[in-house]
Amino acid sequence: MPASTKTETAPMPSRTDRAAAGKALRARVSRESHADFEPAAGRDPSAVLAEVDAGRIAALIPIRYERMLVSPFTFLRGAAAVMAADLAAQPTIGIPVQACGDCHLMNFGAFGTPEGRILFDINDFDETLPGIDFTVDLKRLVASVAVAALDAGYSDKKARSFAAATAQAYRDFMRELADLSPLAIWHSRMDLARETERIDDRKLRRTLLKTIVKAKKTLSLDDNFPHLARTKAGVCRIEDRPPLIYHLDADGGGHHAVDARAALAIYQATLPPDRHVLLTRFRLEDVAFKVVGVGSVGTFCAIGLYMSGDDEPLFLQIKEAQSSVLERFRPAGKHRRHQGHRVVEGQRVMQAASDAFLGWAEDRKSGRHFYVRQLKNRRLGSVGEVMEGNALLEYAALCGRTLARAHARSGDPAVISGYIGKSGVFEDALASFSLSYARQTAADHAVVARDRAGRKRRRA
Repeated sequence: MPASTKTETAPMPSRTDRAAAGKALRARVSRESHADFEPAAGRDPSAVLAEVDAGRIAALIPIRYERMLVSPFTFLRGAAAVMAADLAAQPTIGIPVQACGDCHLMNFGAFGTPEGRILFDINDFDETLPGIDFTVDLKRLVASVAVAALDAGYSDKKARSFAAATAQAYRDFMRELADLSPLAIWHSRMDLARETERIDDRKLRRTLLKTIVKAKKTLSLDDNFPHLARTKAGVCRIEDRPPLIYHLDADGGGHHAVDARAALAIYQATLPPDRHVLLTRFRLEDVAFKVVGVGSVGTFCAIGLYMSGDDEPLFLQIKEAQSSVLERFRPAGKHRRHQGHRVVEGQRVMQAASDAFLGWAEDRKSGRHFYVRQLKNRRLGSVGEVMEGNALLEYAALCGRTLARAHARSGDPAVISGYIGKSGVFEDALASFSLSYARQTAADHAVVARDRAGRKRRRA
């Protein structure tokens, strides 16, 4: 009898089996234990931030701290490395996902798709890394909710309830996703028009609907978006708006170490063939430096202005990608070879509809790594715009659901849901953690503010 050519494979576990496996992990790390946060002995947030600053453009460090020290919430935004160091000392369950690494309230936004839909999703993936416990992102999100609530003048009790609602939204949507097929999960999207129907707060619902209508009609640009100016010869250029947008040749701070034009040329080879063809319909006309965000200030970021033959503009952003703060949990592995590639891969895994122009590049002279994406106005708005009434609660819940969807693409929603369970035990623990970490953030903000003020006095 001929030898069988059939390959014996183990059967894939069912949803029920995977949920049971998740539930069994409670014996390793109890759900209640996530309430605990005890700062490590000798903990020094200024020292952690100084490590991050060492790889950044020195001339921009003062702007970084100026933005970070506005409030405890802005401090939390800029202190992803501090929180990663804290969470690395906390118990983790062992349920891996592709993690965002900097999952706070302001790292979500509205995006227009080519089909005319407006989606809500995570914005930036500079710190993304695979194989990280799902609780790392979720704890940063609920902590940011508590910090934002306290900054807005809410009581501890209210801040705690907002954080609990965020965790509950994550739990409930993860349970829904656990019942779907892998394909259905992969194609799920947070359609902003549909999501507004869940919102009880009328004022926020109207605000979001206005955002949708405005985005569909005009895709209007915000004040931080580059403006075009023409030279006397009629050539389009990016308009200088110092200190946030300016041409590199006007800078004396050492940004010349990066040849952005050469890096953008290298980037084109990383595009899929169809996107490469599309980009050939444009020509690079101008490059300008751009100061970005809170956490990213001090990294190299530039804007490339591409123009079609009929003067139709396309802006691409080339942004430096450094080591992820999540490397405190596990080595970057293959991603250490190219940090820009790491960011692009993570964004493609987590986002429902990734940027068509995503790619990566490097500056061969300095050895710096970059990722490239289309520059467009996609912020839903500032936290201040969603804080009145119960709006923060609704917005935070939307972020919780969105994070669940992003995690379910790479993680196993049945295992995650099995661990979390149906009761409020897990969300109650995270709510307690969020309040403890909010207090720690306020203390860190004060410490770093004193340290920076002391430095200024010594320099003076």
